[in-house]
Amino acid sequence: MATTGQEEFTLDTASELAAEEGGSKIEGKSPWALAGRRLRRNYIALAFLGVFILTLLVCLLAPLYSSHVSHLNSDTPNAGGHITVNGQRIPILSKGQSTFNENGTVDLTPGGIPIGPQWGASGGAYFFGADGLGRDVGTRLLFGGRNSLMIGLSSAAITTILSIVLALLAAYFGGAPDWIISRFFDLIWAFPVILLGIALGTALSINGFNHGPIHIAPGSLWIPIGVIAFVFIPYIGRPLRGQILALRNREFVEAATAQGAGSLRIMFTELLPNIASSVLVLFTLIVANAILTEVGLSFLGAGVQPPHPSWGTMIADGQDVLASDPWLSLLPGIMITITVISLNVFGDGLRDALDPRAKVRIEH
Repeated sequence: MATTGQEEFTLDTASELAAEEGGSKIEGKSPWALAGRRLRRNYIALAFLGVFILTLLVCLLAPLYSSHVSHLNSDTPNAGGHITVNGQRIPILSKGQSTFNENGTVDLTPGGIPIGPQWGASGGAYFFGADGLGRDVGTRLLFGGRNSLMIGLSSAAITTILSIVLALLAAYFGGAPDWIISRFFDLIWAFPVILLGIALGTALSINGFNHGPIHIAPGSLWIPIGVIAFVFIPYIGRPLRGQILALRNREFVEAATAQGAGSLRIMFTELLPNIASSVLVLFTLIVANAILTEVGLSFLGAGVQPPHPSWGTMIADGQDVLASDPWLSLLPGIMITITVISLNVFGDGLRDALDPRAKVRIEH
């Protein structure tokens, strides 16, 4: 107890504070626990995360949809096929014909027009209609989404890993390694992402990649994965390098050095955990950008190559018949919009949750 003039005050102990709070235990919270509490209270971010997870699960179930619902393959053309609706055989692609009407004029029916959405009338086949080659749009939508999401997630993971390693090497060692890696970042940064992706994707889609022990076929999905991973390296590496430069001379690094810790230990056990929150946010946002880049490259013919489906190739296939069959381009466009918006909203929520300057409400 301390006395100042006519006033006196006491410093309450933890047990006294706990008694005033109804006996609840007072304990500290780690930054990750506080971030988790902030994120759990952001219902909008969690809702959009659920939308993305649901989209991912639906696309992963594409083989089951193909074998048990539509009974059609995503790549096999069926231009001369038929479906049965209410006992009537309907061709997948309309056949052109000419008929004379009562006025003596000729009515021409164009051929090659795919059937529209059947909404289950044909037993699950062609639920969303057919494309110009008679392939089931619903089946291709799911398989294309699986490819687009796989490319986006894989390329973002590769980009993040490479960016972390390069940023740690550049910022920790400085000198010549920092100059070389920084110029590498600047070189890639100087080119627009889509233009550099088109140049690399076009070249590799023709000849493939055959250097040393690595051999990738021209039509492999690893080509767009590698191209997208390469072009996004500086967009993660540069901000991480700046953060590591600010942390390199902090007291905890000097303490680890004084204890005899080596360079690898300091980089991966001292510096890396301190940039983990930024890595998580950047990874979430780069996934959305990687998916959009894959869609753009595939639309332009420099990404996923036929016969592999992709949301981008589906939009490209449907652009010629947009007036008569708009669903061929609208369906993949809607899926892209839902996926990218959900990732961006969740990424913003994750960034707010990991921001240590955000206000924290202690009540439960």
